[in-house]
Amino acid sequence: MRFSKGIVALIVFLNVFFAGAVLYTFLKVGSEPVTLIGCWFAFTTGELFLLAGIKKREIDRNGGEE
Repeated sequence: MRFSKGIVALIVFLNVFFAGAVLYTFLKVGSEPVTLIGCWFAFTTGELFLLAGIKKREIDRNGGEE
């Protein structure tokens, strides 16, 4: 349980950091990397979705016990 909470917190932190870096890049360059943004958020959303699926199977297998 603690491991998955750490992964979720890390992904949230990385998304905030990435968004800040993209905004800074947009400020300096004047264009946004649309494909990179789409791929990054698709990747992190997929990771969270897979982690939720693993957690759901774990809960189903253990009958709700942690």
